[in-house]
Amino acid sequence: MPSFLEARNLILANVPLLGQERVLISDAVGRILAEDVTATWDMPRWTNSAMDGYAVRSQDCQKPTRLEVIDFIPAGGGSDKTVEPGTAIKIMTGAPLPAGADAIVPVEETAEEGHLVHVQKTVKAHAHVRVKGEDVKQGECVVPRGTLLRPAEIGMLASYGKVFVPVYRKPRVAILSTGDELVELGETLSEDRIINSNSLALVASLKEIGAEPVVLGIALDNRASHIEKISEGLKADALITSAGVSTGDRDFVRSVLEELGVKPVFWKVDIKPGRPTTFAMREGTPVFSLPGNPVSTMVTFEELVKPALLKMMGHTKVIKQEIEAVLESDLTKKRLGVLNFQRVNIRLQDGCYFASCSGDQNTGILKTMVRADALALLPEDKDVFKVGEKVKVHLLSSQVGMSEM
Repeated sequence: MPSFLEARNLILANVPLLGQERVLISDAVGRILAEDVTATWDMPRWTNSAMDGYAVRSQDCQKPTRLEVIDFIPAGGGSDKTVEPGTAIKIMTGAPLPAGADAIVPVEETAEEGHLVHVQKTVKAHAHVRVKGEDVKQGECVVPRGTLLRPAEIGMLASYGKVFVPVYRKPRVAILSTGDELVELGETLSEDRIINSNSLALVASLKEIGAEPVVLGIALDNRASHIEKISEGLKADALITSAGVSTGDRDFVRSVLEELGVKPVFWKVDIKPGRPTTFAMREGTPVFSLPGNPVSTMVTFEELVKPALLKMMGHTKVIKQEIEAVLESDLTKKRLGVLNFQRVNIRLQDGCYFASCSGDQNTGILKTMVRADALALLPEDKDVFKVGEKVKVHLLSSQVGMSEM
C-alpha cells in the first residue's frame, strides 16, 4: 500500500498531457497556453506621450517659460512639424512624440494663453515619454507555454492581435456513482434511499478547475449495470467512480475494471480518510475509484485526483502549497501509522495562519467539510496535536484572508 506522497507521485507519473486546440481569445481565460507566444513588434510600437499635455524641448523649460503652440496631435494622429526652440505641440496620451521634442509637460502643469502655453515648472528630459519597445522588444517571448491565462495575459495576447489562442484541451471526465441505495436528485426519496450527492459534488469540483464533467448516473448493484456504465465512462479522458471499491458481495467496481482491461497501479492508499482509493490506467485513460463516503470522496478528489487533472490540462503548478498553521484547538488521531487529513477552519492574522477543528471528523459528517477552509496533514508518527503547535495545512478556500464588507 503506497503512502500519500507515493500514491500522488504514481498518479502524476502515469496521467498524460492532453492534446491542443485553438479557442477564441475571449474564451481562453483560465486555460493553459500550449505554445510560446513571441512579440511580432515592439511594444509600444512608437515613442509616445504618456499624458495629455504639451511636447516640448526640456532645455527650453529649465525655468517657468512661455512657448508658442504650433500644432495639435490627437491620439491616433501625427504631426509633420518639428518642435523648434521656443515652441511646443499640444498632444494627447498615446500620440507619437513629434520630432524635436524630448519631454511632455502634463496639461495640469501649464496654462494656456491664446496661442502660447505657460509652462509653470522645470521639465526633465524624457519626462512622461514612453519609449518604443520599453515594454516588450520584438522577438521577445511575451507569454510562455504552460502559462495560466489570466486577464493580464489575455490583454497581452490581444495587444499582439491574437484572435485564436493555442491551449491544452479540457479533459472530459466521466463520473459514476454505484449502489442500489442511491436515487438521483428530484426522485422520490424513501427511508432506505439516499440522494446521489457525490456526483453533484464531483461535477462542481470538476467545473471549478475547468474540466468538463460527463455524468453517467448510478450503476446498480449488479455486474451488467457496472459493465455498461464503466464501458461508457472509459470513452472519456478520465473516469471517476465513487463507492463499490471494497471486496463485498456487491462491490463490483474492481472486478469489472479488470474485466474491461483496466490495469491497476495501486489498490488502497495509506491515508485517512480515503484508504480504499484505487488508481488504474487503460491505454492512457486514468481511472480513479474513490470511496463512497461524501467526505472521503471530496478529500481524495482534492488531494489525488485534482493534481492529476490539472496536469492533463497543461498546468505546471499542480500540487497544493503546504502552509504552516498554529493550532487553536487540539487535534487527535485514532491511530498511529497513518497520515490523517482533518478538516479545519483557518484564519489569517498578521501574516500568520491559525487553525481550529471544524467539528466531528467522522467521514459521515458532511457539515464539517462545509465549514472547513483547509485540510490539516497530521503525520503518521504522532496522534495528539496540542494548542500552540504548528501543523501543515492545504487550503481549500480562496476566501481565506479576505475581509468582509
